[in-house]
Amino acid sequence: MVRFIFYLSLLAGLGYGGLYLYYDISVERSLKDHLDDLGLTAVEVKRIDFDTMAPLVKDAHITAEVVYGSAAASLDIRVIGHPAFSEDYRIELDSLQAFRLSIGSGG
Repeated sequence: MVRFIFYLSLLAGLGYGGLYLYYDISVERSLKDHLDDLGLTAVEVKRIDFDTMAPLVKDAHITAEVVYGSAAASLDIRVIGHPAFSEDYRIELDSLQAFRLSIGSGG
């Protein structure tokens, strides 16, 4: 019985890990496409942070770090729908959380 529970939890962990990775990649790709549609093709997405339960819900709040030249910003993003379970999901840019500008050389 203990072995069954162990294997079941291992299988659930592997499934959730795959879903978490797929969610991360899908949201990052969709965010890049959304920024390109807005005309911000030179903006690079550095990092995406979301809650551990975000791949399991249909309405998630995400923070994305974006970079353009020597300027960096943190964006609050809302994902409505789910990229893994439906084709019909939406990304909305909520607000600008932080903006950093570096002037000068780093060397």
